[in-house]
Amino acid sequence: MKKYFLFLFSVILISTAFAQQHNKSETYEYPTDTLVLKKLHHWQNQKFGLMMHWGTYSEWGIVESWSICPEDEGWTQRKGPYANSYNDYVKAYENLQTTFNPVKFSPDKWASAAKDAGMKYVVFTTKHHDGFCMFDTHQTDYKVTSSETPFSSNPKSNIAKEVFNSFRKDSFMIGAYFSKPDWHSNDYWWHYFPPKDRNVNYDPEKYPQRWNDFKNFVYNQINELTTGYGSVDILWLDGGWVRPLASVDKSVDWQKNIPYNQDIDMPRIATMARKNQPGILIVDRTVPGEYENYETPEQTVPDKPLNNPWESCITLGNSWSYAPNDNYKTANYVVHLLVKIVSRGGNLLLNIGPSPEGDWSDTAYERLKDIGGWMKVYGNVIYDSKPLAPYEENNVLYTQSEDGKAKYIIILSDEKNDDVVLPKTLHLPEGFISKQNRISIIGTKEKLKFNKSSNEISFPEKLSKTVFGKYAVVLKVE
Repeated sequence: MKKYFLFLFSVILISTAFAQQHNKSETYEYPTDTLVLKKLHHWQNQKFGLMMHWGTYSEWGIVESWSICPEDEGWTQRKGPYANSYNDYVKAYENLQTTFNPVKFSPDKWASAAKDAGMKYVVFTTKHHDGFCMFDTHQTDYKVTSSETPFSSNPKSNIAKEVFNSFRKDSFMIGAYFSKPDWHSNDYWWHYFPPKDRNVNYDPEKYPQRWNDFKNFVYNQINELTTGYGSVDILWLDGGWVRPLASVDKSVDWQKNIPYNQDIDMPRIATMARKNQPGILIVDRTVPGEYENYETPEQTVPDKPLNNPWESCITLGNSWSYAPNDNYKTANYVVHLLVKIVSRGGNLLLNIGPSPEGDWSDTAYERLKDIGGWMKVYGNVIYDSKPLAPYEENNVLYTQSEDGKAKYIIILSDEKNDDVVLPKTLHLPEGFISKQNRISIIGTKEKLKFNKSSNEISFPEKLSKTVFGKYAVVLKVE
Protein backbone atom coordinates (compact mmCIF):
# COMPACT_ATOMS: atom_id res chain seq x y z
CA MET A 1 0.00 0.00 0.00
CA LYS A 2 2.86 2.36 0.87
CA LYS A 3 4.44 1.75 -2.56
CA TYR A 4 1.13 2.56 -4.25
CA PHE A 5 0.82 5.92 -2.49
CA LEU A 6 4.43 6.78 -3.35
CA PHE A 7 3.70 6.00 -6.99
CA LEU A 8 0.49 8.04 -6.93
CA PHE A 9 2.30 10.98 -5.36
CA SER A 10 5.02 10.87 -8.02
CA VAL A 11 2.42 10.89 -10.80
CA ILE A 12 0.68 13.89 -9.22
CA LEU A 13 4.04 15.67 -9.21
CA ILE A 14 4.49 14.79 -12.89
CA SER A 15 1.03 16.12 -13.69
CA THR A 16 1.74 19.36 -11.81
CA ALA A 17 5.06 19.74 -13.61
CA PHE A 18 3.28 19.30 -16.96
CA ALA A 19 0.81 22.03 -16.15
CA GLN A 20 3.50 24.42 -14.95
CA GLN A 21 5.86 23.72 -17.84
CA HIS A 22 3.28 24.03 -20.60
CA ASN A 23 0.94 26.68 -19.15
CA LYS A 24 -2.06 24.45 -19.81
CA SER A 25 -4.25 25.76 -22.62
CA GLU A 26 -8.03 25.91 -22.77
CA THR A 27 -8.36 23.33 -25.58
CA TYR A 28 -5.91 20.69 -24.36
CA GLU A 29 -7.06 18.27 -21.68
CA TYR A 30 -4.38 16.56 -19.62
CA PRO A 31 -5.14 12.89 -18.97
CA THR A 32 -6.39 11.97 -15.52
CA ASP A 33 -5.37 8.28 -15.76
CA THR A 34 -2.11 7.98 -13.78
CA LEU A 35 -0.72 5.31 -16.12
CA VAL A 36 -1.39 7.49 -19.16
CA LEU A 37 0.27 10.47 -17.46
CA LYS A 38 3.31 8.38 -16.63
CA LYS A 39 3.61 7.11 -20.22
CA LEU A 40 3.07 10.61 -21.64
CA HIS A 41 5.92 11.92 -19.51
CA HIS A 42 8.15 9.06 -20.65
CA TRP A 43 7.22 9.67 -24.31
CA GLN A 44 8.02 13.40 -24.02
CA ASN A 45 11.54 12.52 -22.88
CA GLN A 46 12.18 10.22 -25.87
CA LYS A 47 12.27 13.19 -28.27
CA PHE A 48 13.12 11.35 -31.51
CA GLY A 49 10.95 8.79 -33.28
CA LEU A 50 10.57 6.99 -36.62
CA MET A 51 7.43 6.93 -38.74
CA MET A 52 6.83 4.69 -41.76
CA HIS A 53 4.09 5.08 -44.39
CA TRP A 54 3.92 1.82 -46.28
CA GLY A 55 1.29 0.07 -48.34
CA THR A 56 0.51 -1.20 -51.83
CA TYR A 57 0.76 2.38 -53.14
CA SER A 58 4.55 2.03 -52.90
CA GLU A 59 4.40 -0.17 -56.03
CA TRP A 60 3.42 2.83 -58.12
CA GLY A 61 5.66 5.22 -56.18
CA ILE A 62 2.71 7.56 -55.58
CA VAL A 63 1.23 9.50 -52.69
CA GLU A 64 -0.31 7.24 -50.05
CA SER A 65 -4.07 6.66 -50.58
CA TRP A 66 -4.99 10.17 -51.72
CA SER A 67 -5.05 9.52 -55.48
CA ILE A 68 -8.27 7.50 -55.07
CA CYS A 69 -9.95 10.42 -53.28
CA PRO A 70 -12.15 12.43 -55.69
CA GLU A 71 -10.95 15.86 -54.53
CA ASP A 72 -9.31 18.44 -56.75
CA GLU A 73 -6.17 18.88 -54.68
CA GLY A 74 -2.53 18.73 -55.73
CA TRP A 75 -1.70 15.64 -53.70
CA THR A 76 -4.77 13.74 -55.00
CA GLN A 77 -3.74 13.96 -58.66
CA ARG A 78 -4.02 10.67 -60.55
CA LYS A 79 -1.19 9.64 -62.85
CA GLY A 80 -0.39 6.72 -65.14
CA PRO A 81 -2.30 4.69 -67.74
CA TYR A 82 -5.56 4.56 -65.72
CA ALA A 83 -5.66 8.24 -64.79
CA ASN A 84 -8.38 9.32 -67.25
CA SER A 85 -11.08 7.13 -65.69
CA TYR A 86 -11.73 7.33 -61.95
CA ASN A 87 -13.39 3.89 -61.77
CA ASP A 88 -10.66 2.20 -63.82
CA TYR A 89 -8.02 3.88 -61.69
CA VAL A 90 -9.55 2.71 -58.38
CA LYS A 91 -9.93 -0.83 -59.74
CA ALA A 92 -6.26 -0.91 -60.81
CA TYR A 93 -5.18 0.65 -57.52
CA GLU A 94 -7.00 -1.96 -55.45
CA ASN A 95 -5.60 -4.67 -57.74
CA LEU A 96 -2.10 -3.78 -56.45
CA GLN A 97 -2.94 -6.17 -53.64
CA THR A 98 -2.41 -9.05 -56.09
CA THR A 99 1.20 -8.04 -56.84
CA PHE A 100 2.43 -6.71 -53.48
CA ASN A 101 5.40 -8.88 -52.54
CA PRO A 102 8.11 -7.05 -50.50
CA VAL A 103 10.59 -9.92 -50.36
CA LYS A 104 13.39 -7.71 -48.94
CA PHE A 105 11.33 -6.89 -45.85
CA SER A 106 13.68 -7.05 -42.83
CA PRO A 107 12.35 -5.11 -39.82
CA ASP A 108 15.39 -6.05 -37.69
CA LYS A 109 17.53 -4.07 -40.17
CA TRP A 110 15.24 -1.04 -39.81
CA ALA A 111 15.21 -1.25 -36.03
CA SER A 112 19.00 -1.45 -35.87
CA ALA A 113 19.45 1.58 -38.15
CA ALA A 114 16.86 3.60 -36.24
CA LYS A 115 18.42 2.72 -32.88
CA ASP A 116 21.89 3.73 -34.11
CA ALA A 117 20.39 7.05 -35.24
CA GLY A 118 19.23 7.72 -31.68
CA MET A 119 15.52 7.13 -32.28
CA LYS A 120 13.47 5.88 -29.34
CA TYR A 121 9.96 5.13 -30.65
CA VAL A 122 8.28 4.00 -33.86
CA VAL A 123 4.87 4.73 -35.42
CA PHE A 124 3.92 2.33 -38.22
CA THR A 125 0.96 2.54 -40.64
CA THR A 126 -1.18 -0.49 -39.85
CA LYS A 127 -3.84 0.92 -42.20
CA HIS A 128 -4.02 4.14 -44.23
CA HIS A 129 -7.15 5.79 -45.64
CA ASP A 130 -7.29 3.41 -48.63
CA GLY A 131 -8.20 0.62 -46.20
CA PHE A 132 -5.43 -1.84 -47.09
CA CYS A 133 -4.36 -3.51 -43.85
CA MET A 134 -0.72 -4.23 -43.10
CA PHE A 135 -1.82 -6.62 -40.34
CA ASP A 136 -3.80 -9.84 -40.14
CA THR A 137 -7.25 -8.38 -39.48
CA HIS A 138 -10.28 -10.68 -39.44
CA GLN A 139 -12.62 -7.87 -40.53
CA THR A 140 -11.68 -7.74 -44.25
CA ASP A 141 -9.72 -9.61 -46.93
CA TYR A 142 -8.18 -6.38 -48.17
CA LYS A 143 -5.01 -7.11 -46.25
CA VAL A 144 -1.41 -8.19 -46.64
CA THR A 145 -2.13 -11.67 -45.23
CA SER A 146 -4.94 -12.43 -47.70
CA SER A 147 -4.36 -15.26 -50.17
CA GLU A 148 -4.91 -12.58 -52.84
CA THR A 149 -1.59 -11.01 -51.78
CA PRO A 150 1.58 -12.87 -52.89
CA PHE A 151 3.40 -11.89 -49.70
CA SER A 152 0.85 -13.83 -47.63
CA SER A 153 2.94 -17.01 -48.09
CA ASN A 154 5.96 -15.32 -46.47
CA PRO A 155 6.63 -16.23 -42.80
CA LYS A 156 6.75 -12.49 -42.07
CA SER A 157 3.48 -11.70 -43.86
CA ASN A 158 1.87 -10.13 -40.78
CA ILE A 159 3.96 -7.03 -41.37
CA ALA A 160 2.77 -4.82 -38.50
CA LYS A 161 3.39 -7.62 -36.00
CA GLU A 162 6.91 -8.20 -37.35
CA VAL A 163 7.71 -4.47 -37.22
CA PHE A 164 6.43 -4.14 -33.66
CA ASN A 165 8.33 -7.22 -32.49
CA SER A 166 11.62 -6.10 -34.05
CA PHE A 167 11.49 -2.58 -32.65
CA ARG A 168 10.26 -3.76 -29.25
CA LYS A 169 13.35 -5.98 -28.99
CA ASP A 170 15.43 -2.80 -29.30
CA SER A 171 13.45 -1.13 -26.49
CA PHE A 172 11.42 1.21 -28.72
CA MET A 173 8.05 2.55 -27.69
CA ILE A 174 5.53 1.05 -30.14
CA GLY A 175 3.00 3.19 -32.01
CA ALA A 176 0.20 1.93 -34.25
CA TYR A 177 -0.89 4.42 -36.91
CA PHE A 178 -4.53 3.70 -37.83
CA SER A 179 -6.83 5.57 -40.21
CA LYS A 180 -10.34 6.17 -38.84
CA PRO A 181 -11.85 6.60 -42.33
CA ASP A 182 -11.66 3.59 -44.64
CA TRP A 183 -12.25 4.27 -48.34
CA HIS A 184 -12.41 0.54 -49.16
CA SER A 185 -15.19 -0.19 -46.68
CA ASN A 186 -18.72 -0.40 -48.09
CA ASP A 187 -19.88 1.06 -44.79
CA TYR A 188 -17.83 4.24 -45.25
CA TRP A 189 -17.86 4.76 -49.01
CA TRP A 190 -21.15 2.96 -49.64
CA HIS A 191 -21.21 1.57 -53.18
CA TYR A 192 -24.78 2.79 -53.62
CA PHE A 193 -23.45 6.36 -53.93
CA PRO A 194 -20.27 7.55 -55.65
CA PRO A 195 -17.72 9.10 -53.28
CA LYS A 196 -17.64 12.90 -53.46
CA ASP A 197 -14.62 13.70 -51.30
CA ARG A 198 -12.71 12.31 -48.30
CA ASN A 199 -15.83 12.14 -46.14
CA VAL A 200 -18.39 9.38 -45.68
CA ASN A 201 -20.61 9.44 -48.80
CA TYR A 202 -23.96 9.08 -47.04
CA ASP A 203 -25.59 10.80 -44.08
CA PRO A 204 -24.95 8.60 -40.99
CA GLU A 205 -28.04 10.03 -39.29
CA LYS A 206 -30.19 8.98 -42.26
CA TYR A 207 -28.62 5.49 -42.40
CA PRO A 208 -27.77 4.79 -38.74
CA GLN A 209 -27.42 1.02 -39.09
CA ARG A 210 -24.79 1.33 -41.82
CA TRP A 211 -22.84 3.85 -39.76
CA ASN A 212 -23.14 1.63 -36.70
CA ASP A 213 -21.70 -1.25 -38.74
CA PHE A 214 -18.76 0.98 -39.67
CA LYS A 215 -18.21 1.98 -36.04
CA ASN A 216 -18.10 -1.69 -35.08
CA PHE A 217 -15.68 -2.40 -37.92
CA VAL A 218 -13.26 0.27 -36.64
CA TYR A 219 -13.73 -0.85 -33.04
CA ASN A 220 -13.01 -4.48 -33.91
CA GLN A 221 -9.85 -3.64 -35.88
CA ILE A 222 -8.45 -1.51 -33.05
CA ASN A 223 -9.35 -4.29 -30.62
CA GLU A 224 -7.30 -6.68 -32.77
CA LEU A 225 -4.30 -4.34 -32.81
CA THR A 226 -4.38 -3.85 -29.05
CA THR A 227 -4.74 -7.53 -28.17
CA GLY A 228 -2.74 -9.61 -30.65
CA TYR A 229 0.37 -7.51 -31.30
CA GLY A 230 2.20 -7.34 -27.99
CA SER A 231 2.53 -4.19 -25.91
CA VAL A 232 1.46 -1.06 -27.79
CA ASP A 233 2.29 2.36 -26.33
CA ILE A 234 0.63 4.74 -28.81
CA LEU A 235 -2.60 4.55 -30.81
CA TRP A 236 -1.98 7.21 -33.49
CA LEU A 237 -5.36 7.89 -35.13
CA ASP A 238 -5.42 9.80 -38.44
CA GLY A 239 -8.31 11.16 -40.48
CA GLY A 240 -9.47 14.02 -38.30
CA TRP A 241 -12.58 14.67 -40.39
CA VAL A 242 -14.10 11.57 -38.78
CA ARG A 243 -15.38 13.36 -35.69
CA PRO A 244 -18.57 14.57 -34.05
CA LEU A 245 -20.05 17.44 -36.03
CA ALA A 246 -20.15 19.54 -32.87
CA SER A 247 -16.33 19.52 -32.79
CA VAL A 248 -15.90 20.76 -36.38
CA ASP A 249 -14.18 24.15 -36.53
CA LYS A 250 -15.44 25.92 -39.66
CA SER A 251 -12.71 28.54 -39.29
CA VAL A 252 -10.16 25.85 -40.17
CA ASP A 253 -9.97 25.63 -43.95
CA TRP A 254 -9.89 21.83 -44.36
CA GLN A 255 -12.77 21.38 -41.89
CA LYS A 256 -15.16 23.67 -43.79
CA ASN A 257 -16.35 20.80 -46.00
CA ILE A 258 -17.11 18.21 -43.31
CA PRO A 259 -20.82 17.64 -44.10
CA TYR A 260 -21.96 14.99 -41.64
CA ASN A 261 -21.77 13.95 -38.03
CA GLN A 262 -19.06 11.25 -38.21
CA ASP A 263 -19.01 10.34 -34.52
CA ILE A 264 -16.91 7.18 -34.31
CA ASP A 265 -17.58 6.82 -30.53
CA MET A 266 -14.12 7.58 -29.19
CA PRO A 267 -15.12 6.96 -25.53
CA ARG A 268 -15.95 3.35 -26.41
CA ILE A 269 -12.73 2.91 -28.42
CA ALA A 270 -10.56 4.50 -25.73
CA THR A 271 -12.09 2.41 -22.95
CA MET A 272 -11.44 -0.78 -24.90
CA ALA A 273 -7.90 0.21 -25.92
CA ARG A 274 -6.92 1.09 -22.35
CA LYS A 275 -8.46 -2.08 -21.00
CA ASN A 276 -6.31 -4.03 -23.48
CA GLN A 277 -3.23 -1.79 -23.09
CA PRO A 278 -3.28 0.05 -19.73
CA GLY A 279 -1.73 3.50 -20.06
CA ILE A 280 -1.74 3.57 -23.88
CA LEU A 281 -1.46 7.07 -25.36
CA ILE A 282 -4.27 7.96 -27.76
CA VAL A 283 -3.62 10.57 -30.44
CA ASP A 284 -6.94 11.47 -32.08
CA ARG A 285 -5.25 13.90 -34.45
CA THR A 286 -6.67 17.41 -34.84
CA VAL A 287 -9.66 16.64 -32.60
CA PRO A 288 -8.98 18.67 -29.44
CA GLY A 289 -10.12 17.18 -26.18
CA GLU A 290 -9.79 14.11 -24.04
CA TYR A 291 -8.48 11.81 -26.78
CA GLU A 292 -5.74 13.95 -28.28
CA ASN A 293 -3.04 13.17 -25.72
CA TYR A 294 -0.50 15.09 -27.75
CA GLU A 295 -0.65 17.44 -30.73
CA THR A 296 0.94 16.57 -34.09
CA PRO A 297 1.82 19.57 -36.29
CA GLU A 298 2.54 18.17 -39.75
CA GLN A 299 5.60 19.23 -41.78
CA THR A 300 5.94 22.32 -39.56
CA VAL A 301 7.82 23.44 -36.45
CA PRO A 302 6.14 25.88 -34.04
CA ASP A 303 7.95 29.16 -33.46
CA LYS A 304 7.79 28.76 -29.69
CA PRO A 305 6.81 26.13 -27.10
CA LEU A 306 3.19 25.02 -27.26
CA ASN A 307 0.87 24.83 -24.27
CA ASN A 308 0.68 21.05 -24.42
CA PRO A 309 2.73 17.95 -25.35
CA TRP A 310 3.45 17.79 -29.09
CA GLU A 311 5.44 16.22 -31.89
CA SER A 312 6.25 17.47 -35.39
CA CYS A 313 5.80 14.70 -37.95
CA ILE A 314 8.12 15.47 -40.86
CA THR A 315 9.33 13.50 -43.89
CA LEU A 316 12.99 12.65 -44.50
CA GLY A 317 12.29 12.88 -48.23
CA ASN A 318 9.70 15.05 -49.96
CA SER A 319 7.06 12.32 -49.83
CA TRP A 320 5.42 10.42 -46.96
CA SER A 321 5.37 7.23 -49.01
CA TYR A 322 8.03 5.72 -51.24
CA ALA A 323 8.89 7.76 -54.33
CA PRO A 324 11.66 6.77 -56.75
CA ASN A 325 14.63 9.17 -56.59
CA ASP A 326 13.08 11.12 -53.74
CA ASN A 327 14.97 14.20 -52.56
CA TYR A 328 16.20 13.46 -49.03
CA LYS A 329 16.97 16.12 -46.44
CA THR A 330 20.60 16.33 -45.34
CA ALA A 331 21.77 15.06 -41.97
CA ASN A 332 22.69 18.66 -41.16
CA TYR A 333 19.12 19.75 -41.83
CA VAL A 334 17.62 16.97 -39.70
CA VAL A 335 19.94 17.62 -36.74
CA HIS A 336 19.03 21.32 -36.85
CA LEU A 337 15.36 20.36 -37.12
CA LEU A 338 15.61 18.06 -34.10
CA VAL A 339 17.42 20.68 -32.01
CA LYS A 340 14.87 23.38 -32.87
CA ILE A 341 11.95 21.11 -32.03
CA VAL A 342 13.50 20.02 -28.73
CA SER A 343 14.29 23.65 -27.81
CA ARG A 344 10.55 24.29 -28.04
CA GLY A 345 9.63 21.26 -25.93
CA GLY A 346 8.51 18.94 -28.71
CA ASN A 347 9.41 15.61 -30.30
CA LEU A 348 10.47 14.88 -33.88
CA LEU A 349 8.77 11.99 -35.67
CA LEU A 350 10.82 11.48 -38.84
CA ASN A 351 9.14 9.56 -41.68
CA ILE A 352 10.79 7.15 -44.13
CA GLY A 353 8.76 5.37 -46.83
CA PRO A 354 9.82 1.77 -47.56
CA SER A 355 10.05 0.62 -51.18
CA PRO A 356 7.74 -1.99 -52.80
CA GLU A 357 10.57 -4.53 -52.28
CA GLY A 358 10.47 -3.82 -48.53
CA ASP A 359 13.60 -1.78 -47.86
CA TRP A 360 14.74 1.82 -47.51
CA SER A 361 16.95 3.60 -50.00
CA ASP A 362 20.70 3.61 -49.40
CA THR A 363 20.46 7.37 -48.90
CA ALA A 364 18.03 6.95 -46.00
CA TYR A 365 20.43 4.57 -44.25
CA GLU A 366 23.31 7.02 -44.85
CA ARG A 367 21.32 9.88 -43.36
CA LEU A 368 20.46 7.90 -40.24
CA LYS A 369 24.08 6.84 -39.81
CA ASP A 370 25.27 10.46 -39.99
CA ILE A 371 22.57 11.65 -37.60
CA GLY A 372 23.50 8.82 -35.24
CA GLY A 373 27.12 9.93 -35.21
CA TRP A 374 26.04 13.31 -33.85
CA MET A 375 23.56 11.78 -31.39
CA LYS A 376 26.21 9.51 -29.89
CA VAL A 377 28.06 12.64 -28.71
CA TYR A 378 25.13 14.90 -27.87
CA GLY A 379 22.17 12.58 -27.24
CA ASN A 380 22.03 13.47 -23.55
CA VAL A 381 21.33 17.07 -24.58
CA ILE A 382 18.29 15.89 -26.55
CA TYR A 383 16.70 13.29 -24.27
CA ASP A 384 15.11 14.29 -20.95
CA SER A 385 15.39 18.00 -21.75
CA LYS A 386 13.00 20.91 -21.63
CA PRO A 387 12.78 24.39 -23.18
CA LEU A 388 14.74 27.33 -21.88
CA ALA A 389 14.00 30.95 -22.83
CA PRO A 390 14.87 32.66 -25.11
CA TYR A 391 14.89 29.30 -27.00
CA GLU A 392 16.66 30.59 -30.12
CA GLU A 393 18.81 33.55 -31.17
CA ASN A 394 20.21 33.47 -34.70
CA ASN A 395 22.19 30.19 -34.93
CA VAL A 396 22.20 29.59 -31.16
CA LEU A 397 19.54 27.57 -29.32
CA TYR A 398 18.97 26.97 -25.62
CA THR A 399 17.65 24.00 -23.65
CA GLN A 400 18.06 22.61 -20.14
CA SER A 401 18.04 19.26 -18.40
CA GLU A 402 14.72 18.14 -16.99
CA ASP A 403 15.90 18.75 -13.43
CA GLY A 404 17.16 22.23 -14.36
CA LYS A 405 20.67 21.57 -13.07
CA ALA A 406 22.32 21.95 -16.48
CA LYS A 407 21.77 24.48 -19.26
CA TYR A 408 22.80 23.83 -22.85
CA ILE A 409 23.91 26.32 -25.48
CA ILE A 410 23.69 24.76 -28.94
CA ILE A 411 25.64 26.43 -31.74
CA LEU A 412 24.44 25.38 -35.19
CA SER A 413 26.51 25.19 -38.32
CA ASP A 414 25.58 27.19 -41.38
CA GLU A 415 22.54 25.66 -43.14
CA LYS A 416 24.58 24.97 -46.28
CA ASN A 417 27.72 23.83 -44.49
CA ASP A 418 28.05 20.84 -42.17
CA ASP A 419 31.04 22.30 -40.31
CA VAL A 420 30.63 24.33 -37.12
CA VAL A 421 33.07 27.22 -36.82
CA LEU A 422 33.25 28.61 -33.29
CA PRO A 423 33.30 32.39 -32.90
CA LYS A 424 35.88 34.25 -30.83
CA THR A 425 33.19 35.26 -28.33
CA LEU A 426 29.53 34.39 -27.81
CA HIS A 427 27.15 36.96 -26.34
CA LEU A 428 24.53 35.47 -24.02
CA PRO A 429 21.12 36.68 -22.83
CA GLU A 430 21.22 38.88 -19.74
CA GLY A 431 21.35 36.83 -16.54
CA PHE A 432 21.70 33.52 -18.39
CA ILE A 433 24.78 32.44 -16.42
CA SER A 434 26.97 33.74 -13.62
CA LYS A 435 30.66 33.59 -12.71
CA GLN A 436 29.92 30.64 -10.45
CA ASN A 437 28.84 28.46 -13.36
CA ARG A 438 31.18 25.97 -15.02
CA ILE A 439 31.12 26.07 -18.82
CA SER A 440 32.47 23.26 -20.97
CA ILE A 441 32.26 22.00 -24.55
CA ILE A 442 30.57 18.59 -24.59
CA GLY A 443 32.83 15.92 -26.02
CA THR A 444 36.00 17.71 -24.94
CA LYS A 445 37.82 18.63 -21.72
CA GLU A 446 37.83 22.29 -22.69
CA LYS A 447 36.67 24.75 -20.01
CA LEU A 448 35.54 28.19 -21.13
CA LYS A 449 35.68 31.63 -19.52
CA PHE A 450 32.74 33.95 -18.94
CA ASN A 451 33.07 37.73 -18.86
CA LYS A 452 30.29 39.06 -16.64
CA SER A 453 30.74 42.69 -17.66
CA SER A 454 30.28 41.95 -21.37
CA ASN A 455 28.04 38.90 -20.77
CA GLU A 456 30.17 36.88 -23.18
CA ILE A 457 31.84 33.49 -23.35
CA SER A 458 35.36 33.54 -24.76
CA PHE A 459 36.74 30.69 -26.83
CA PRO A 460 40.49 29.95 -26.73
CA GLU A 461 42.31 31.12 -29.83
CA LYS A 462 43.12 27.53 -30.78
CA LEU A 463 39.36 26.80 -31.02
CA SER A 464 37.87 29.97 -32.46
CA LYS A 465 37.55 30.51 -36.20
CA THR A 466 38.40 26.86 -36.89
CA VAL A 467 36.21 23.90 -37.79
CA PHE A 468 35.24 22.31 -34.49
CA GLY A 469 32.56 19.76 -35.38
CA LYS A 470 29.66 18.86 -37.65
CA TYR A 471 26.07 20.08 -37.62
CA ALA A 472 26.01 21.54 -34.08
CA VAL A 473 28.30 21.97 -31.07
CA VAL A 474 26.96 22.08 -27.51
CA LEU A 475 28.19 24.01 -24.49
CA LYS A 476 27.16 22.77 -21.04
CA VAL A 477 26.58 25.22 -18.19
CA GLU A 478 26.53 23.74 -14.69
